[in-house]
Order: sequence, then structure tokens, then C-alpha cells
Amino acid sequence: MLPRITLPIQCVNSDWMFTQSPRSIASSVARTAELVDSAVPHTDSSRNKTSYKPLGTTRLLCSNAGEMRASVILGPGNVSKPLAAFQRAAHAQWTSLIEQADAVVVFGGDGTIHRNLPTLVDLGVPLMVVPCGSGNDFARSLGLVELHDSLSAWQKFASGGCNVRAIDLGVIHSSPRISEAPSESGAINMNDGPRYFCCSGSVGLDVEIVRRANKLPSWIRAHGGYGLSAPGEFFRFQPFQMKVCPNGNSGEQFRPTLLAAVANAPTYGGGVKIAPKAKLDDGKLDLCVVRAMDKFKLFCLFPTAYFGRHLMSKNVEYGQTDHVRIETEVPVDVYADGEYVCKTPVEFNVAREALQVIVPE
Repeated sequence: MLPRITLPIQCVNSDWMFTQSPRSIASSVARTAELVDSAVPHTDSSRNKTSYKPLGTTRLLCSNAGEMRASVILGPGNVSKPLAAFQRAAHAQWTSLIEQADAVVVFGGDGTIHRNLPTLVDLGVPLMVVPCGSGNDFARSLGLVELHDSLSAWQKFASGGCNVRAIDLGVIHSSPRISEAPSESGAINMNDGPRYFCCSGSVGLDVEIVRRANKLPSWIRAHGGYGLSAPGEFFRFQPFQMKVCPNGNSGEQFRPTLLAAVANAPTYGGGVKIAPKAKLDDGKLDLCVVRAMDKFKLFCLFPTAYFGRHLMSKNVEYGQTDHVRIETEVPVDVYADGEYVCKTPVEFNVAREALQVIVPE
């Protein structure tokens, strides 16, 4: 059992999916370049190739913001206004070649970021997030709440402000059952390799709430869709047997459980503080397990999660871990950053300083 900590008193998104290779993502960015050009005219000046210097160097990347080369990734929503506003104020040179960019600017939410993490990690290019999704929990954890927050951070970065931060990412491995032999089909399975996540991964009740919220119109999802979807699932969802083994502890037993959330960031679902003590750069994952309880207690517990006070419940176990394995008697879905990833059994661990992000300070 996890030690209890008493504290004082997919993000739901269905973002436009890019393929994961740098070469294929570049072709998608070409479409973005056309949108940028049509949004605001800009002068095509000479573009000398620059290289990104890793975190920890003090050398300035550019002498002024106008020399910064940026590549863009767009989410599925209507991002034309923030895109135009950002382009006007940023004074960057936009390129469709993501490999040659000094930074990648994502106009979207947690889902867009989630699906592009492999490419961003592989290239080692700093990420600038402009919050345009329905939840924006990752952006919020970076201190980027509004468009002007992103603009201020970008301008500081472009002028050599040294505001690039290396953060951890969570990693999910779809783990075969101990009693099962590996598949011999030879088919390529997306679940065979590790999957990064920026905010959190979860099993159980939370997955059903996210699945329900993803079916809502985008404008409702962006205005409390997770909270609106939760009560209906409280009535339907039944606890099931789950075994949670943190830090390689194989002695845990199956117990009736509602959900298990493995968090890299403090919030999910558009502001639910499921892991209020989580930090993006501590080399740990925060594990929150909600055990079985009656419906009335669950209804009373849910609002407290927006303030992190759910940890005071005796039905909630909370702690930090380097890695954790979750098993269920019957395979169930695993979601991360509001997106489907795989089925249980599953293992979570940490990729330390895997992603470079541009932050306000």
C-alpha cells in the first residue's frame, strides 16, 4: 500500500494527429506555413541556418527576434486568431522544415502535444506552447495560461533570455501478462513501443469520463467538459480488481479500485488537481489511487479534487514513485493526456529531462 500524504488545506482533446517521423511532420508543417502566410503577410528575408544550443549554454541563439526560425504545429480547433496575433508580435521567420527550426510552436492542447512528443524529443528542439486546446493542463503547468503569456515567453527566448527549461516526461510501456507468451503474428502494434506523456496516464473511472467528454462539442469540452461528464459515469462505473505495484513492489494484492492516475504534472481534465505535489522536473511520478467507495462519498469527493483536497480521504492513496506497474484481472483501456494509449497490464516510468520547453521565466 502506498503511504498516505495529508496536505493542508487525452485533458480532454481530440487534436489533429501528425505522423511521428520528422520528415512526415515537416510536410504537415508546410500546410501550417500556408496558413501563416495567409494570416499576416511577412517579408521573406535571408535565412541563414542556425543550430539550437542545448540547455546549459549561455550563448545567444539570435541577435534579435526577427532572426528566429520557427516551425508550427496546429491543433484541430479554430486557431486562426491566436496564430495571426502570435505571428504579428513574434516577428519570427516561419519554416516548414522542422529540422531547421530554432523552436517549435504548438497551437493546441494536451492531445496535440502528446501525439508529437516522440518527434520533439528526438529532435531536441525547444517547444513553445500556445494554449488553444480544451484542457491546456500542460501549458498551465508551465505558467502559460493566456496567449500573452506565450508571447512574452517567446520574446524573451528570441532575445536570448535563457528561459528554456528541461523537464521530465512520463513513459508508458504496454506490458504483456506474465502468463502470456509474446505475440507471434509479426504485425506492427503501436502498443509495442514506449509512449510519452506530458501530464498524466490513468486507468479506471477517469478513462470513462474522458471517453465521454471527448464526444462533446469542442466548445463544451473547453468549458468544463470533464466536470460535466463525470457525474453520469459516477452512476454507471463499478469498482474493479486492480493491483498497483510501485517501485517494483510485487507483493501488492488485487483490490477493488475506482482509478489509478500516474502524474507528471499536477492537473488533468482542465484543472483537476489529481496530483497537487507533482513537479515536471523532480525525476518522479506522482501516483494517486482511489479505492472503492459508495456513490455518495464519490460525489462528495469529486469537487475536492479541484483543490487537491481529495488526498485527505482515507480511500485515496498518494505517493511518489520512479516506476509503477498496474494490472487488472481483465484488460482495460489506458489513457494519457486525454488519448487512448493501450490496455493493461501497463508499466509507467520517467524519462528525465527529456523535453525542452520555453517558459515565462
